Amino acid sequence: MTIKTLLFDLDGTLIDSNELIVASFQHTFKEHLGKDYTKEEILPFIGPPLQDTMNKLDEKQTEQMMKTYREHNALHHDAYIEMYDGVYETIKSLHESGYPMAIVTTKIEQTARKGLELTGLDEFFDVVIGLDHVSQAKPDPEPVLKGMHALNGTLETTIMVGDNSHDIHAGQNAGTKTAAVGWSAKGRDYMESLNPDYVLNHMSDLIDIIKE
Repeated sequence: MTIKTLLFDLDGTLIDSNELIVASFQHTFKEHLGKDYTKEEILPFIGPPLQDTMNKLDEKQTEQMMKTYREHNALHHDAYIEMYDGVYETIKSLHESGYPMAIVTTKIEQTARKGLELTGLDEFFDVVIGLDHVSQAKPDPEPVLKGMHALNGTLETTIMVGDNSHDIHAGQNAGTKTAAVGWSAKGRDYMESLNPDYVLNHMSDLIDIIKE
């Protein structure tokens, strides 16, 4: 059945914020844990809600580490953020064709909108489902279902697009179609192992998928 409603993760999917996220984690862990983490050690932390990651490392410092992370992230945000190739053109085309689209992210809405505004993508997304809008984060289906319902979509005609296991599993748990991006920081092979319905080589591949 034709895809009519599109849901997108933000970081690592539409905008390249991986280096910013890594740098913010490294700064936070050095300050609070006294340890230097490599990029490879930090990659598993990208995707889950910030609180979950901090809880795993030191529950007693969770709130302080979250504060430090967010302060560093906000301070350096604009210097790091950029869109992946073809994102703006594809999203603009989908918007002009009348496809309802929403952002479904583990960031809080305010932070997500900052990234959208910086890249000019904000004009295409009226609906942003952030961590502060749900009781359960991805991979729970709640965020995906909330985004879909906000756009009056149906399970059969909705696709969730993301760069992490949480995105793909959330879509699968909800019952939508799923598309993994081949440019994920965790690698194409990893994304393929999650068994999404589609793997994108370029964001423009979505145009062909929705026409199937």
